[in-house]
Amino acid sequence: MTYSSYSAAEPVGRLVQEFHKLPGIGPKSAQRLTYHLVRMPEDEARLLAEAILAVKERIVLCSTCYNITESDPCDLCNNPARDQSRICVVEEALDVLAIERTGVYKGLFHVLHGVISPMNGIGPDDLKIQPLLARLKGDEVKEIVLATNPNLEGEATAMYVHKLLSGFGITITRPARGLPVGGDLEYADEVTLGRAMEGRQDF
Repeated sequence: MTYSSYSAAEPVGRLVQEFHKLPGIGPKSAQRLTYHLVRMPEDEARLLAEAILAVKERIVLCSTCYNITESDPCDLCNNPARDQSRICVVEEALDVLAIERTGVYKGLFHVLHGVISPMNGIGPDDLKIQPLLARLKGDEVKEIVLATNPNLEGEATAMYVHKLLSGFGITITRPARGLPVGGDLEYADEVTLGRAMEGRQDF
């Protein structure tokens, strides 16, 4: 029996490999995306490429809250109408969008950019925890909302941050348990997430 030695053209194979590096993209999905791009009109492909480059060239992390932004500080940190006495701590920038969609929370944010995960080699020093502590040097902040995801790693991260914050004399709360255990904030509907934020409890 003989087997074909056929393989995809080098640019195609390379693009498949790059798509496969993205989270949630398996080999089959990477192939489908690649062959979709092959069939895509050239002007549409250029728009996609330009959008990717624009994100890398123009997007930065806010030096205050570490949310992704085009300007530093970001629009949320720069908004005097936001409640300066509250900081909501979240895992990722997507969680900021999810909470903002509820229209309930009017304070500031702090993005950790991950969770403590020894299995993945991620420790506290890999997260934006020290900058959060630096924001508490004054006496303006009265409440920290620990809105990490209600799963094992999110809970462990919240417990670690809570321990660090316990000496600051600040109220520490958690969103109410309207959120499903094991779920992610970005997938929660606006009503459930909004009620969880309104009904937050002392940690």
